[in-house]
Amino acid sequence: MVNWQSSAEILTDSVVFSRFVHTLFGVYLWEVVTSLKFDWQFISGRKRFRWPLGFYFAGRYCLLFALVGILISLDVTEPVNCQALYTFNQVCGNAAIGLASVNLSLRTIAVWSQNRVIVCLLVAVMLGQWSFLLHGILLEAKWLNGACVIASTNNQILAISFIYTMAFDFLVLCLAGWKLAYPAGGRSKLVKLIFGDGLIYFVIAFLSNLIATTFMLLNLNAVMSIIANVPAAIACTIAACRVVRRLANFETINTLGQSVLDNHRFIFTLLLT
Repeated sequence: MVNWQSSAEILTDSVVFSRFVHTLFGVYLWEVVTSLKFDWQFISGRKRFRWPLGFYFAGRYCLLFALVGILISLDVTEPVNCQALYTFNQVCGNAAIGLASVNLSLRTIAVWSQNRVIVCLLVAVMLGQWSFLLHGILLEAKWLNGACVIASTNNQILAISFIYTMAFDFLVLCLAGWKLAYPAGGRSKLVKLIFGDGLIYFVIAFLSNLIATTFMLLNLNAVMSIIANVPAAIACTIAACRVVRRLANFETINTLGQSVLDNHRFIFTLLLT
């Protein structure tokens, strides 16, 4: 039987966690680099920026900053302000988790044509999620034995925030599914895209958050309690950002297609006159 609280086991878990995070950073960096073309189209003004994309950019780069901060806390060899560093990591990491849910919620609000009841419901649930995420930032970290270590944290609040996020994502999926299952105009390509992506997102987000919550509730040791938090945040953010990009690209393709069709109609009219 493994003694999870032994110093040797905690040291081993710390090494595993460090290598795991470095690997995950490479995966997420690859995701960011391979999709920079989409970001640059809005930054350069080639595509018109719309305010919902602000949540896309915020979530995408908050997680990138959080991962950089985590790598610094793992690799630093000189004394630093560990409290400030870990607070920064928690703020950016928790914000990325919340913004991933926001991106899906905005799409559901659009599907319901900004119905006031749906908007008020999702905003209320969203505020509750952010309250738990912000409470999860409260931790103590210090420089000890040549490394930054977490002195204390509230695993219960973190577990509640992940469970709340899973319930929130499930609610959003149900609302979107209810509206899209039997649309009045039939199942268009856009409806199939929104429903299919929403289902995939929910499965990815739910499973990743479930694993993270399980480790936190088991509370084997300080390292194992948070070892699944980073992959959960990465999985949710990648899935949410890909959903936004796919929907934006779908709208672009259809806009271009409509423009080409209008040009053909104009030419055809000229030939007949």
